[in-house]
Amino acid sequence: MSTSDQLPYVVASYVVTLGAIGAYAWRMLARARKIAAKVPPKDRPWT
Repeated sequence: MSTSDQLPYVVASYVVTLGAIGAYAWRMLARARKIAAKVPPKDRPWT
């Protein structure tokens, strides 16, 4: 099996991996925003 035969598998692996990491990061940020909105303003040390 030559390198050119393996290229689609390598590219697909990168796409799946980076897509999963991106989806996880997006989901975590969405959850953080939702939870942060419930914290009273006086208890928000990041503002």
